[in-house]
Amino acid sequence: MTLFEAIFLGLVQGFTEVLPISSSGHLILVPWFFNFNDPGLSFDVALHLGTLIAILVYFRSDVMNYAQGFVKAVAKREIKEVNEKMAFYIILATIPGVIAGVLLNDYAEDSFRNPLLIAFTIFFFGLVLLYAEKKSGKKQIADYTAKRSFITGLAQAIAIIPGISRSGVTMSGSMLQGFSRETAARFSFLISIPIIAGAGLYQVPKMPVADLATPYFWAGLISAVFASFISVKFLMSFVRNHKLNIFAYYRFVLAALIIVLYLVK
Repeated sequence: MTLFEAIFLGLVQGFTEVLPISSSGHLILVPWFFNFNDPGLSFDVALHLGTLIAILVYFRSDVMNYAQGFVKAVAKREIKEVNEKMAFYIILATIPGVIAGVLLNDYAEDSFRNPLLIAFTIFFFGLVLLYAEKKSGKKQIADYTAKRSFITGLAQAIAIIPGISRSGVTMSGSMLQGFSRETAARFSFLISIPIIAGAGLYQVPKMPVADLATPYFWAGLISAVFASFISVKFLMSFVRNHKLNIFAYYRFVLAALIIVLYLVK
């Protein structure tokens, strides 16, 4: 890997993890398109750590409020206020993703990485995004319940398959239940925090310690932080007044391009 490749992949991770267009699909396809060498496990952890840092910084106020709500609820053994409920709803929405990660991680790293499968999931869940856009409503954060949170968590669980897009499918899961685009996006990012952190911690013991000292690790991490933060800020502003259709159309074009390149390569 070169320093340019590390920075480039960090930018790809940052933009595609946040936007509803599938980071895992792009991170598989970009090296395939350009014949990059496999960056390895440590680099993958660096990229996701970069995205996690950006999300934590952007949503730091929400994270602090819900963390305090969790501590308060545990201390008094009662869940009443919105912040207290949301802390537990985020945990509840994380459970399906954890189970899927444990059961399907090996498949996600091997069997699910076929370009044609990725093209199909990119296209199909573009259709899902269009349909969810039509069903979006006006429900806000306070309207989440245990059931609604868990349904969104189930959507997050299937995002382990490359090409689906974790942000896209979780936003769709909320919008299909009548939540506004902005609320769906906010909840999507919040429930991504424990999933991304947990996946990173799971991989850490497998990482060679020496990889932490390479410039590629830090170049990827820093560029991922930069791109992720810009993307989060852009998306949260975009969804206030614009539909998500453009991202679905992008997915359709990308799926067609993958198939064409697969056939001629």
